[in-house]
Amino acid sequence: MQDILTHQQSRVNLYAFISRLLLMELDEDLLEIIQNDENMMVYLPNFSKWEKREKLSNKELIEQYLNVDFTNLFLLHAIPYESFYTREDQMMETGGENPVLQFFNKYDFRVDLSIARAVSVDHIGIEAEFMYKLSQAQLDALKEKDIDAACEIAKIQKEFLEKHLLNFAPMYLINLKGEARTPFYFDVADLALEFLLDDYEFLSKLITEKGCNYNL
Repeated sequence: MQDILTHQQSRVNLYAFISRLLLMELDEDLLEIIQNDENMMVYLPNFSKWEKREKLSNKELIEQYLNVDFTNLFLLHAIPYESFYTREDQMMETGGENPVLQFFNKYDFRVDLSIARAVSVDHIGIEAEFMYKLSQAQLDALKEKDIDAACEIAKIQKEFLEKHLLNFAPMYLINLKGEARTPFYFDVADLALEFLLDDYEFLSKLITEKGCNYNL
């Protein structure tokens, strides 16, 4: 059981980490936390070897490179919204008809777009945050040894990946890697892409016709 809990905690941490990095620019406190955490830096191999880290302060890295890259990637050139990729007219669906919003409402997940700095709920970072919340709920159920509840939450996650996140995230993240001007955001895109695909494979193996195979 401990191995299951450890893996689930890892899923929670990665969804939280990815969501935060895809939603908002870095600040000095977060960048310091990342650089001082060996586990986080493992996921950022190119950034860890970036020579500018040794030459510039965190403030200079952020102002001269990292936040400039974030603006380029998330606000100017690459469009981080599902509806842009899935609608034939490539228009963002910002209203109540957005199917992602309907999915969120079904599970009582509320989004404050002003805090998220997004114009629509189908932003990749918000969708990753939804997966983070579900993963945390799944972890809580596992800690309570409520396998049935954990299994139902796993099914919701798999459904959301199939119907929404994986319908556009791989294409967007591949574009992100190509457009990134810093090793940091190249690594973030690479991490998110690999993790989402691996996590879907994990959920697909976990969920069976009889329930969930937590003996994986």
